[in-house]
Amino acid sequence: MTLEAWITLFTVLAVIVALVKNIAGTDTVMLGGLSVVLVTGVVSPDKAFSGFSNEGTLTVALLFVLGAAIRDTGAVHGVAHTLLGYPTKQRHALLRLSLPVAGISAFLNNTPVVAMMLPVVNDWARRIGVPRSRLLMPLSYAAILGGTCTLIGHSTNLVVAAMARAYDPALEIGMFDQLWVGLPLVIAGTLYLVLASPFLLPDRDSKGSAAQSSRQYTVAMRVASDSIVVNKTIEAAGLRKLPGLFLVEIERHGEVIPAPAPNRQLHAGDELLFAGVVESVVDLQKIRGLIPATSQIDKLSEPRPNRRLLEAVISTHSPLIGKSIRESQFRTSFNAAIIAVHRAGERIHAKVGDIVLKAGDTLLLEAHPSFLNTHRNNDAFALVGEVQDSQPIYFEKGWIAMCIIALMVLLNASGWMPLIHAALIASAALIITGCISATQARNAIDLTVVLTIAAAFGLGAAVSQSGLAEYLSNGIMLIAEPLGPVGLLTAIYIAVALLGAVVTTKAAAVLVFPIATALAEHAGLGVRPFIFVVIFASAGNFVSPIAYQTNLMVYGPGGYRFTDFLRFGIPLQIITAVITISLCYLFWV
Repeated sequence: MTLEAWITLFTVLAVIVALVKNIAGTDTVMLGGLSVVLVTGVVSPDKAFSGFSNEGTLTVALLFVLGAAIRDTGAVHGVAHTLLGYPTKQRHALLRLSLPVAGISAFLNNTPVVAMMLPVVNDWARRIGVPRSRLLMPLSYAAILGGTCTLIGHSTNLVVAAMARAYDPALEIGMFDQLWVGLPLVIAGTLYLVLASPFLLPDRDSKGSAAQSSRQYTVAMRVASDSIVVNKTIEAAGLRKLPGLFLVEIERHGEVIPAPAPNRQLHAGDELLFAGVVESVVDLQKIRGLIPATSQIDKLSEPRPNRRLLEAVISTHSPLIGKSIRESQFRTSFNAAIIAVHRAGERIHAKVGDIVLKAGDTLLLEAHPSFLNTHRNNDAFALVGEVQDSQPIYFEKGWIAMCIIALMVLLNASGWMPLIHAALIASAALIITGCISATQARNAIDLTVVLTIAAAFGLGAAVSQSGLAEYLSNGIMLIAEPLGPVGLLTAIYIAVALLGAVVTTKAAAVLVFPIATALAEHAGLGVRPFIFVVIFASAGNFVSPIAYQTNLMVYGPGGYRFTDFLRFGIPLQIITAVITISLCYLFWV
């Protein structure tokens, strides 16, 4: 090997070790590795930084904007409510998640599918009481598996199909030619996700979970006539299993129903009294048609989508002490509505307007975020802070967001427009129509993921240009050649999988394709089984978070470590390898 290849090999190994040991953030480690190959001259600056202008990297950044718009407008909440439901067992949840995602990903690029589902699954995980770390990696894997069923399921499929036509015009790969292998992969993969996730995936949500929060509020919510919970039971509406939250009573037409049973049906106009932690109060705010039962909310001057939930602690010298909330004219004085009051060690049973304030009370407010700066130094409050992710959902814009995203999918799936163009137009349309503000769009982009993907392209270029990729692939081929057709197909799969773990899956497919066809010709076998092995091996890489964009997208939100992908991904990689090699040999050799 050349000196450049040795430098690249040691750099890649160092990056993998740093990721496994969780020495630093993924983006920091990847950028560090990129810096080494750049400074040592393995790659030129234009190749090293090609990932920052790469279409795939920019597309992922735009898809984060789309995901935020979906979350903030509740665009898919109704669909998700019907599709995902409120399963009572973790394995049922995994089944209800995996099959629809795999089905959708067979016909849509899996990156936007995961981008759209990510905020939905985050909220859903909290509501059904399942750690999101046990759902987000299966979300990515289900999307990857579904994409193996059709030619358009993965962009890599199209790349290999184009290379096959260039190699031999007679090698036309049809839309559903992959289904013979892809469908068994989806079935076996789904079974693995459902059965293995509870054992092999950790619970990364326990620390700091809502259930461990010390701030308990009693908050009243009213069921609006257009609410999705109308005529549903408490359990079916998802109000029974919110972590750290308890439905104390229902007030209906002046009648109080204490400790209502899970099968109690909810009606429009019901006033629901909950006791629980602030994080679950935020979840209540995001259920369509469930609104705080106080008239003060409707009298605020600021439009509701621009508001947030905030917490303010009454100071010992506050002029509010000794006054009821109604007497204090709080809304008029502070342009904020009090939703609930927390008082240490005491559950307050009075209506919000009748609560007499005391020093040390924590007020849960709905107000514009400017409340923080305006009243941070106000003598009335000892402390003011914003509740995380508490922006109310703007359901009125949901149908607009759905139409824009559906048009984006149509433009891309029909071949009229590349995904990056369609995503750029959709992002601009979402901002123009008010589904998301420019500030929210900017804040929605996860720079950790974007920088990691960009750096991965630079490292991939180093692996390719230094000759390391060709050296490793040829070495594997020499070892496998005496083992016959199955051994050769296995070697091709391993080569693509290994390269895909350290470079992009597209790069792995492009690098191994000519070796696969040459090997098939040398062995006197047809090239079709080798081409399909390249397709399936490059389309499905489960052992590394940096191997595939959707893995990177769930890496941070799931709180995963590199070793989580190894533990959970290696068995699935082995299962898919066995099925792929066996069926490709059976159908095409």
